[in-house]
Amino acid sequence: MTSTGFRRTFVAIGVCSSLALAATACGSGGDDSASGKTRVTVNCEPPKSAKVDRKFFEEDIASFEKQNPDIDVVAHDAFPCQDPKTFDAKLAGGQMEDVFYTYFTDAKHVVDIGQAADLTPYLKELKSYDTLQKQLRDIYTVDGKVYGIPRTGYSMGLIYNRKLFQKAGLDPDKPPTTWDEVRADAKKIAALGSGTVGYADYSAQNQGGWHFTAELYSQGGDVVGPDGKKATIDTPEGRAVLQNLHDMRWSDDSMGSKQLLVINDAQQMMGSGKLGMYLAAPDNIPILVKEKGANYDDIAIGPMPGGRATLIGGDGYMFNKHDSPAQIRAGLKWLDHMFLTPGSGFLGDYARAKKNDAPVGLPEPRLFTGAADAKDQQVKKANANVPVDNYQAFLDGNQQLTMKIEPPDAQQIYSVLDAVVSAVLTQKDADIGRLLADASAKVDSILARS
Repeated sequence: MTSTGFRRTFVAIGVCSSLALAATACGSGGDDSASGKTRVTVNCEPPKSAKVDRKFFEEDIASFEKQNPDIDVVAHDAFPCQDPKTFDAKLAGGQMEDVFYTYFTDAKHVVDIGQAADLTPYLKELKSYDTLQKQLRDIYTVDGKVYGIPRTGYSMGLIYNRKLFQKAGLDPDKPPTTWDEVRADAKKIAALGSGTVGYADYSAQNQGGWHFTAELYSQGGDVVGPDGKKATIDTPEGRAVLQNLHDMRWSDDSMGSKQLLVINDAQQMMGSGKLGMYLAAPDNIPILVKEKGANYDDIAIGPMPGGRATLIGGDGYMFNKHDSPAQIRAGLKWLDHMFLTPGSGFLGDYARAKKNDAPVGLPEPRLFTGAADAKDQQVKKANANVPVDNYQAFLDGNQQLTMKIEPPDAQQIYSVLDAVVSAVLTQKDADIGRLLADASAKVDSILARS
């Protein structure tokens, strides 16, 4: 699954952007070397409906082309940046851009089907590469070769309402860090009455399976074994996740009676001041404020409860297998300029974002390490316009957690696990052992076919 920040929630208005020449197809169009320029098509441009983001993106392409007059960047917008229903068909049909957006979970698949260019010989062209977090670089590394470049990353945490914590007699500066504490705090918040829910969780549209995975990671478990061939959900850790949800739902009545929730439901509840806690990434916070009616001062985020691990996700760019060496070099230069220079570019120009009333100071994405990270954080802090102290617990807690990517065949597996979570939250007498055993067999079947 993905998180829900601006970088992954563009609205569609068309396939090719206004920057594309009329005669240029939406797929790879050759490097146009006859004109003396290297032409590179790229995707995931914000649509015209996202006026500020679109403006930033086009400004940054224009400045890049001014600095690199021998490169012509043709940007395409679409919704979503990557549509799972058409992604493989675009690759196989030769319609994919020269530099194309991918989720972290796509990397190995694109390599396995032979559609990615090997970037390893060209990495010296990417000035920022060694400054990027190794665990994110490794996602796009297969058998020692590099096939993609990470652009953003997120990790799951516990978003909570400081005002409700105070009303319930809890310390808003000390979010729960264990699932026992989550349960106890949720019970106190729900006791406030007036329709207040202590803790909410998803259980529909594959989002229940996504959160089950995150909660399983937090307990020290995993969805799939190290060899990628067998499910590992029917375990003490898996049962602990479901038992905790069952007990909060049925014994404590701290999750409310309405179930089969998806992310928008939890966001609506949090924005209206009726929800104490739910799992999400930091990029939910501006959505809660700008779209759901919350106040930045009231919304905080703590680390993933459990103390063992947290689920990470994110996105990056891969390169079409048909790209010429000149296109690969040009594309890497473009990535450096747009996304990978601390304190500047589409995601890092915090002064520009602040001037345009975009949130600055959220704890993620955190892409860089060492001096590059220090510079990025310094510029972010200098332009912060949100209460950064509300996110310190998340930053501190993440230092102790293992970062784990989503499982293989994630969406198919999440569909299976959705049914398990929804059963526990809608059936008081649900047989947890039977549910996990049946789900385990179904996941094994999915893995056997992949």
